[in-house]
Amino acid sequence: MAASVAELIPSSGRSIPTARWCVRREDWGYAWAMDEDGQTSEDEAFWRFSLAFYERPGVAEALITLQDRDGFDINLILFALWLGISGHVTLGGDTLAAAERVAATLRSEIVEPLRSLRRKLRHHADRDVQRLRESVKVLELAGEKLVQKRLARLAGGGCAKTDPGGRRAAAHANLALYLGRKGVRSKEAAVIEEALDAPEDL
Repeated sequence: MAASVAELIPSSGRSIPTARWCVRREDWGYAWAMDEDGQTSEDEAFWRFSLAFYERPGVAEALITLQDRDGFDINLILFALWLGISGHVTLGGDTLAAAERVAATLRSEIVEPLRSLRRKLRHHADRDVQRLRESVKVLELAGEKLVQKRLARLAGGGCAKTDPGGRRAAAHANLALYLGRKGVRSKEAAVIEEALDAPEDL
């Protein structure tokens, strides 16, 4: 993802379409979005969580550092957190491997090339090129959302029932599994964990 999710979202489409919810709690990711036909939409709940969590103080910078410096996938980090905080599951090795397979092709063939192009055009003086860069942002965001949609399918269905403390503990455990011993001891991981435990305002 880019330095700011808001930067990637066009001004005409900054909010996710309004959806109904089968459950509403104070904790992020716990509610399950419903589409206009009343069908549960895990990918919409995951996307909402990601947008909100990404905007928390320090989180975007920490995620981008883990991505650019250490090669971690931001969508996989967010997926690990969401699986826990929404009460789905504690991430296991098999699920993590499946998630990595799901994300790999879309990341390498779509998201990363678009991200690279967007960054190359960042300081270009030509206004027409900057307008083109805005279009690349939109495509990059669409690619990110497609990755998350595929990942959300691994979560299964149903409404979460785990207590808030258990959900947070699962999110922390999932993050540790994905980042590994070295990654989870980084200052960036500490920022993410602090944001995870911060008082809710979403």
